[in-house]
Amino acid sequence: MLILAFDTATDVATSALVDDGEVLGERASVAKTLLEDVDALLRQASSRPTELDALVVGTGPGSFTSTRIGLSVARGLALALGVEGAGVSTLDALAAGADGALPVIDARRGEVFVPGGVAVPPDQLDVRGRLCVGDGAVRHRDVLEARGAVIPPDDDVRHTPRAALHARLATGFGPVDSIEPIYVRAPDAERWRA
Repeated sequence: MLILAFDTATDVATSALVDDGEVLGERASVAKTLLEDVDALLRQASSRPTELDALVVGTGPGSFTSTRIGLSVARGLALALGVEGAGVSTLDALAAGADGALPVIDARRGEVFVPGGVAVPPDQLDVRGRLCVGDGAVRHRDVLEARGAVIPPDDDVRHTPRAALHARLATGFGPVDSIEPIYVRAPDAERWRA
């Protein structure tokens, strides 16, 4: 089964082409170059878009706009190619990349997204002796380490929600337009309007 997976919820967008569990290629860039990355992955594997069997998309939580970009691309590709897909939490993908780690995604506004579908200030997390990974762990390194967390170096691959892990975690393929994002809180535009 040839799967195209991608996640755009964080500042680093990842994409991967996976065939029956074998990673044919991976890329990391930014959300706005996602389609270029997909094209490069397919070319690298000498594959055509029509050969894709399924899509897997990261559902967040993360940046509202970036998460929407990923879901929109997935829906457009699924419609054009007639394939099904699955959504995988960005937190789950981070956790899968570092066994036993606490995934921590930067939520802006002085908060982080953590499992359980919440956004909390990093100084409220009980991280004593825990390995913390993700862009939230990097951004709030000082606070988390002061609370006893273990955080890999900033450039460690465990901080990136790798799309190949999304493909591995995906189950229950179905209509891509039924995949729902994990937002945790309202977008900034709604907050400003209120």
